[in-house]
Amino acid sequence: MFRRLLDAPYLLLSLVSLFWAGNIVLGRHVAGHVPPVTLAWLRWVLAFLILLPFAWRAMKADGPIALRHWKLLGVLAFTGITLFNTMAYHAVQFTPALNALLIQSTGPLLIAFWSLVLNGDRLSGGQAGGIALSLLGVLTIICRGDPDVLMRIEFNRGDLWMIEAMVIYGIYSSLLARRPAMSQLGFLGFTLGPGALLLTPLFIAERSVGAPMVFDLTSFAVIGYVAIFPSVLAYLFFNRGVQLVGPNRAAPFFHLMPVFGSVLAIMFLGERPHLYHAAGYALVLAGVVTATVFAPRRVAPPEL
Repeated sequence: MFRRLLDAPYLLLSLVSLFWAGNIVLGRHVAGHVPPVTLAWLRWVLAFLILLPFAWRAMKADGPIALRHWKLLGVLAFTGITLFNTMAYHAVQFTPALNALLIQSTGPLLIAFWSLVLNGDRLSGGQAGGIALSLLGVLTIICRGDPDVLMRIEFNRGDLWMIEAMVIYGIYSSLLARRPAMSQLGFLGFTLGPGALLLTPLFIAERSVGAPMVFDLTSFAVIGYVAIFPSVLAYLFFNRGVQLVGPNRAAPFFHLMPVFGSVLAIMFLGERPHLYHAAGYALVLAGVVTATVFAPRRVAPPEL
């Protein structure tokens, strides 16, 4: 069953958006409980320790490939693991959810830009139209059906951190198209481990200045969630999804994150659903379908 899941890219990418939406919601929820660098470091160290028993044999077999491609793997680890998540956690300490959702919606555009710059990949007309349509759906949800809301948004330093984080993740996503011919578990191990290691000096620096941390059930539950779902599973699924369909066809699924985020808010925070939610969901779904159906076909490599 898991094998069949790894050959279903659109289901994989949808689950990634769900897991990452939960990550942002919970990251905002524990702001003030767990410092951002500490949360990121605990997330990746625990994720690597959880993955290691399953990935050890694959990493041993893929070791020679990893040595030949250590520069690329290092850049992927540094951008996708060390920098992006740490900056995103820092951003949600300061920026409201509305701003964060709006900024995250730039993901497909940034991936398209970096895919063009780094890989020479151009968007098809269908992909561009699909991205625009799904972005319109995201804005409908964020603005609650009122375009004037956009004019009243106030940006702060958290927004700048989130913008920078999304730029970096666009680079990571585009470079995934160059990933070496390694197994999924081996590749994930050789990015999670170095990414956590590179984050360690920042973790030590944050702890040395006495950044406050609350040890309670909420903190431990959130740390457990972010170590498993948006880390091990989401990165495994995202890497495989990009491997199967390419970064430009995977990018529109970023627009599902605000959709899932609003659903989570309705389910767990008691927010009431409105007509603009349904309209926004329909536009996002139509955009994702358009972008994937009219994208250039890509020959999917086998799962190694």
